Amino acid sequence: MRRTALATLALAAVVAGTQPASARTANGWEPAPSAPWDVGAGARCDFPVHGEPVVDEVVRRVLSTYPDGSVRRVAYRGDLVVRVTNTVTGASYDADASGSAVVEHRPDGSRLWTVRGPVLVGVGQGQGSLPRGLYLVDGVYTMDISPTGYKSVRLLHGTTDDLCARID
Repeated sequence: MRRTALATLALAAVVAGTQPASARTANGWEPAPSAPWDVGAGARCDFPVHGEPVVDEVVRRVLSTYPDGSVRRVAYRGDLVVRVTNTVTGASYDADASGSAVVEHRPDGSRLWTVRGPVLVGVGQGQGSLPRGLYLVDGVYTMDISPTGYKSVRLLHGTTDDLCARID
């Protein structure tokens, strides 16, 4: 019961944005840096894309674990701006993906993201409720990722911004 109450309080703090900046590395918060990435032509956009964090102050906090010690629920928050570049033309866009999320890791390998604010979402052909592409999804929503990687985005309130169109 105590663990559930603490997890609920931690989730409330993340969603409300009340975690003080000075506590980000205290009370279980730890850096969660994003690595640069590349996807080939046709994987997300019609052209190859490179993503690289230009601002990365994301922190994470494990809210609960399974009996074997593996992570069950994790909260993420912090500033993240990713420069998304069309590697053929050099056109780029700085995507502010500074949303907060609680991610539930399920035993079958699936994950449920509960999100507030913008997050970068890449979708392969036939692999999501959104068409193939690279999106900045903003608002209040969930993203259910199946064990096979299928991404089902359910917007409660929000928008999707097609980043492939921005850097075409």
